[in-house]
Amino acid sequence: MAAARTAGGRRGGRLSGWHPADLAAQVIDALLERTNADPALVDDVIMGCVLQAGEQSGCIGRMAGLASKLPKTVPGVTIDRQCGSSQQALHFAAQAVMSGTMDCVIAAGVESMSRIPMTALSGIYKDAGLGHYMSPTIRARYPGPEFSQFIGAEMMAEKYQLSRDALDCYSLQSHQRAAQATRDGAFTAEIVPVAVRVAGGPADAVSDAAMHVADEGIRMDATLEGIRGVKLLREGGRITAASASQICDGASGVVVVNDRGLRAIGAQPLARVHHMAVLGGDPVIMLEAPLPATHHALKKAGVRLDDIDLFEVNEAFASVPLAWLQDTGVDPARLNVNGGAIALGHPLGASGTRLMTTLVHALHSRGKRYGLQTMCEGGGQANVTIVERLG
Repeated sequence: MAAARTAGGRRGGRLSGWHPADLAAQVIDALLERTNADPALVDDVIMGCVLQAGEQSGCIGRMAGLASKLPKTVPGVTIDRQCGSSQQALHFAAQAVMSGTMDCVIAAGVESMSRIPMTALSGIYKDAGLGHYMSPTIRARYPGPEFSQFIGAEMMAEKYQLSRDALDCYSLQSHQRAAQATRDGAFTAEIVPVAVRVAGGPADAVSDAAMHVADEGIRMDATLEGIRGVKLLREGGRITAASASQICDGASGVVVVNDRGLRAIGAQPLARVHHMAVLGGDPVIMLEAPLPATHHALKKAGVRLDDIDLFEVNEAFASVPLAWLQDTGVDPARLNVNGGAIALGHPLGASGTRLMTTLVHALHSRGKRYGLQTMCEGGGQANVTIVERLG
């Protein structure tokens, strides 16, 4: 039906002045406009968000609905499956309309990492005497260090024998593909233009000259020499900030309907959800779950890797898609064809439906049929979604 996203905003950049509920509402309103749907036909808003504190607390799925053109009768709920939160929102939305209990659901995600900093959040609660997610039972089962995506990324690089140079080369490719996609207008149809609002600046500055329409994190002139010059995150490691996803502000969403909802709205469908899966893995290495989850989903769906035309594997760190490529043997030309989170940014709770939005539009622009999306998630989990282009 419709799939849209904001362009990514860098930390402290062009979207940093937006309250996240208002930013998410921009995407909701754009989805309604693109489908020409009566807002009252929407049964629910399911929204992914990871850092549910401050401006992202109070059930931001509901708050975003209240900030949008939806009537107050449309409810909202917030989902946290870490980086896969809005991909899970899509799964829940699809399950709702498949069951027939709902006919039209907006699955979406939002994250303002400028306004709710990722690195500080757990420390704030711990320092306030509110404890930590690592319970005594979990610590007894996993007596090593705290679960860490950074440690996991290094473990992935070591396990799959990925050199610093291989990670750097992949990171350059992400920027190059995203830059080319931007120059070619490949993102134009999926991006919702929103006013530039920089934290501390005027909140009502809206003009054609101040609209955010391109992903802010892409380094259009990235070079391997420049990437190789970035300092390692830890001594003796292989991961740098250049081979990690960018901190990002953004929102994204898709409209999910069944046949009854489609007839009620009267819009043309973009894609069909062919299969959904989710799988848990080792929470210590954490980022490896997309590998077994991909095979698990394909087996359950009765689909082969060769049947899939395009793949989106979230670039939390370069070691994740490279390990996934090594494990699956997929042609790299079919993976993240327009770049990924290393260039476009990773707005946590918004990334799931951001990847799906990019995947569906890429299937249409390239005339391909099947796409598969997966991403690593905190706690060692991974969602997998297989879609079929329609129209």
